[in-house]
Amino acid sequence: MIRRLAKCVREYRIFAFLSPVMVIGEVVLSVLIPLYMADLIDKGIDVGDMAFVRSMGGKLLLLALASMVCGVLGGIFSSTGAAGFAKNVRKDMYYNIQRFSFSNVDKFTTAGLVTRITRDITQVQMCFMMLTRMLFHAPVTLVFALIAAFRINDRLPLVFIGTLPILAIGLFTIMKKAFPLFERVFKLFDKMNTVVQENVRGIRVVKTFVREDEEIRKFDNVATDVRDTSVSAERIVAMNMPLMSFCMYACMLLISWIGARFCIQSVMTTGQLMSMFTYIMQILMSLMMSSILILMLTMSKAAAKRIIEVLDAEPDIAQPENAVMEVKDGSVVFDDVDFAYGSAKPCLKDASFSIASGEVVGIIGGTGSGKSSLVQLIPRLYDVMQGAVYVGGTDVREMDIHTLRKNVAMVLQKNVLFEGTVAGNMRWGNENATDEEIIQALKIAQAWDFVEKLEKGLDAPVEQNGSNFSGGQKQRLCIARALLASPKVLILDDSTSAVDTATEAAIRKGLSEYMPECTKIIIAQRISSVKDADKIIVLDNGRVSGIGTHSELMASNTIYQEVYESQTKGGDFDEPN
Repeated sequence: MIRRLAKCVREYRIFAFLSPVMVIGEVVLSVLIPLYMADLIDKGIDVGDMAFVRSMGGKLLLLALASMVCGVLGGIFSSTGAAGFAKNVRKDMYYNIQRFSFSNVDKFTTAGLVTRITRDITQVQMCFMMLTRMLFHAPVTLVFALIAAFRINDRLPLVFIGTLPILAIGLFTIMKKAFPLFERVFKLFDKMNTVVQENVRGIRVVKTFVREDEEIRKFDNVATDVRDTSVSAERIVAMNMPLMSFCMYACMLLISWIGARFCIQSVMTTGQLMSMFTYIMQILMSLMMSSILILMLTMSKAAAKRIIEVLDAEPDIAQPENAVMEVKDGSVVFDDVDFAYGSAKPCLKDASFSIASGEVVGIIGGTGSGKSSLVQLIPRLYDVMQGAVYVGGTDVREMDIHTLRKNVAMVLQKNVLFEGTVAGNMRWGNENATDEEIIQALKIAQAWDFVEKLEKGLDAPVEQNGSNFSGGQKQRLCIARALLASPKVLILDDSTSAVDTATEAAIRKGLSEYMPECTKIIIAQRISSVKDADKIIVLDNGRVSGIGTHSELMASNTIYQEVYESQTKGGDFDEPN
């Protein structure tokens, strides 16, 4: 795990190297100070030699200043390296997420990815900073302080060594019990983020149905779970400090008692006993730092594991070798296609049909019949389970993914606009589009009439998720954005449901005149939206129930007839002239 994350240090390797060097320098200097202090007391203060006191005092001052400089530089290098490491981990995670297919995102969930790229990385960053300092500070201090202590007296340090088994057993028990709880805390944070995101995105629905109290209850439940689990974990971790304090004070008492006897027996001097106290404190503090580091590693292990899952996740949809780099035309063929989300029941079964380049095709079916699932296979947002999908005569699994998706523009059922400007959002379709081209696309999508009236026109701001536009306006802006891509296949996934029938008819007319050679696939709930299509595909429970023109299906397809009857009775159908 550490080896995998270490690859993200990269250009900050020098800081990760210099920090331990400074820490070792700080430790060596701090271990030398008590030795000089012993001489100061025994050879200067006790005998009244003020010249020696001044000389030794100057050396101690220089040692203290040098130790402080090393400590400050070690902290600067450590924090710089940790921040850079965290930046690289986030960059690598975000890069890999951009390669994910829809099924990868479904597996991790949006809330889970947000938690991993924020809170989890922050946890690992803190651990990295402690590793570059404490990992070297604690053991080096322990070794040098022990050597110095044994030089003064070869029996007193054995008191400290006797406490090691107690500390080791205590720390092992704490780690074993705390780690599963920290793992659960991270999963609960994912769940809490999901609740928050769902509530914020659906706040209008929440308020419409007066469900604020229920949403507060849901959040309170998960927040309580986070609190209770965190408290349980921290309660176990909190046992570390009392254990360390007990061992520290026990050592101090024993050394005070034994050391005093040694001084009376002239086995040790007063200065040596004072230095021994300092070394024992350094040894115990290094052990305390080691225990804190171990606990931090325990907490960070769960976060690191979740980060590596994302870093090492291979996209379910991979770029093929020797990929076809050209989409010859807009023809689409489904050959005996089956599809399911994960291990769920197939939502498409034995789907077979062909669409000629330039045709206008409508897709009709009830909720859950597989309409959106079907069209998402065309730009290879998901892969088929069985059969094949061909675009321009080539299996989409053999095509370069970017080439395929640049030639298959899709206006999704859920309209997404990004924070920025109208023009900025339009240039997602074509980053080099001129203002004139953008205006033309907006006119075809029947969006220019309201964009023109905005205070800044094309430079008008778009708030997060396009919240400053209505549903119908967002739909039309998304259609215009897709048009700017000049695709060979244009898919409209129920993308005109929020506009009136007159506007929808104007959009269809504009599409027909502006891009006659482009294959247009229109998913719709209203038969009036697809009645003039070259062919209409009727889906029923994931199967193709019928294919034909409006008149052919009216004569032969029961499901189409039922939909037509229900809509004409409800006044939702415009009979052709």
